[in-house]
Amino acid sequence: MVEPRAEADVPERDPESVSRFVEHFAAQLVEAGMPRMPARVFAALLSSDTGALTSVELGEQLRISPAAVSGAVRYLAQVHLVSREREPGSRRERYRVHSEQWYEALTNREAIIKRWEEALREGVASLGADSPAGRRLSETLAFFEFIETEVESMMDRWRTHREELFGRD
Repeated sequence: MVEPRAEADVPERDPESVSRFVEHFAAQLVEAGMPRMPARVFAALLSSDTGALTSVELGEQLRISPAAVSGAVRYLAQVHLVSREREPGSRRERYRVHSEQWYEALTNREAIIKRWEEALREGVASLGADSPAGRRLSETLAFFEFIETEVESMMDRWRTHREELFGRD
């Protein structure tokens, strides 16, 4: 099991090293299809010790405008990779990544897959299951049903594995 480090054990971080990581990881996310600015904001949040930063902190760290932060956070919130929270006693919002961000993102994708499955079922019914297009839609539907089952099983195994590694939250 990986033991959490005490606050005193956390070494001072080099801002340049953090910046290099943020830009490198963001580039990997961009290659996978995420827009550039949300990728940079997500990488910055992920690499912060608290997992949360304000708009001002993100803007300063990434050298981007408040509008760029706002647009990036809007995208990340829509895909369930970050959440917004109010600072106690302030109107200022903090943006946070959670240890379950990947689970949340996959769960959101599962809802999308369910909608695709329904649309494919309607397509098979409309086009006829025996037509070439109907058979192609049926195969696509079977693929998404398979993926849905596998993701659910995989996430169950992940929760068990995560608990073994890091304990319960």
